[in-house]
Amino acid sequence: MFAVVRVILSGKDVSVKIPEAGFNDEMVTMLSVLAIDAGGTSTRAVLVDDAGNCLGYGASGGGNPISSGFAPALASLAAATRTALGSSPGVHTFSSVLIAMAGATSRMPRRELTERFTGLGLNGDLALESDLLAMFRSGTLSECGYALIGGTGSVAARVDAGTLGTVSGGAGWLLGDGGSGFWIGHRVTRAVVAFLDGRGPSTALTEALLSAVGLTDTGERAHGRLRVLLGLIDALYAISPVELSRFAPLAFQSPGDAVAEEILRSAAVELVDTLAAIRPAHASGPVVLGGSILGAMPGGNPVAQALASTLHGAELIQARDGVVGAAVLGLIRAGVKVDAAMQGRIGRGVAALRSCAASGATS
Repeated sequence: MFAVVRVILSGKDVSVKIPEAGFNDEMVTMLSVLAIDAGGTSTRAVLVDDAGNCLGYGASGGGNPISSGFAPALASLAAATRTALGSSPGVHTFSSVLIAMAGATSRMPRRELTERFTGLGLNGDLALESDLLAMFRSGTLSECGYALIGGTGSVAARVDAGTLGTVSGGAGWLLGDGGSGFWIGHRVTRAVVAFLDGRGPSTALTEALLSAVGLTDTGERAHGRLRVLLGLIDALYAISPVELSRFAPLAFQSPGDAVAEEILRSAAVELVDTLAAIRPAHASGPVVLGGSILGAMPGGNPVAQALASTLHGAELIQARDGVVGAAVLGLIRAGVKVDAAMQGRIGRGVAALRSCAASGATS
């Protein structure tokens, strides 16, 4: 449910639709911050006010220039922003924007970014921040601790005094990202190709992967190979390498399959090693886990469970995505004091708007 209220936004008297759970009768003026979490396969944007109310939400494709390229990444950032603004009637400008992404400080030209967002309604400053710090702030307001992201890619970091410290991993699909969605998806596809080629064991992943790419094994052969194998090879080479991450869920959806379980066990080892590179044994401080590979899974998450068993009782906090933390960072940068109550309000607002967006997409 939403409430429509009149506010003074950027000097204009407008009507704004906000979740009733975040409505504040005393809200008269506010500054608005656009926060964006730009991931390898998806980008999420949220518009928040200085009370932590979420005014609009948008999502689009991959917004990371490392995996998507600069032009496609910029297009995704703009698309998510337009959707967020479009879901907040009357809001046409925002005070500042904070973009959280991997390699944020060196990969995106600041001038071109600022020009694009000025055209979308920015009337203040634009800041780039690490997706690691945003994910950390999605889970905790603690000044010190650790973040481990297992999404399309994988990376870990230590947070010291509220700033990003030592980082491990995050070298991208070609050079690293052990245990990530790409890493798992790559191994799923290799396992199926090996089976169809007569070099690997039978696995339930075969039928699942063939179904995912629209192929059926008829047993026919051509040029000494199964036709379905030739079709699968063509289908997989037709997509970009990082898109193999979309097949990672197949491993989680194949309980009891020896090949899938071994892939997930190995992924857990890779992620443990990435975290261990920056976190001493028995270290204190919370560990925030983020990304789809470490998120909630039906029936439990074997990767997260294996990771937890190695951390000797550390405080583990699961964060769904970094857009909540990006909003927290954006508000702090704008001079707003963010406490646990406001962080929770942002989280609930994002969840509500995300749910509404998903319902609209499927209705």
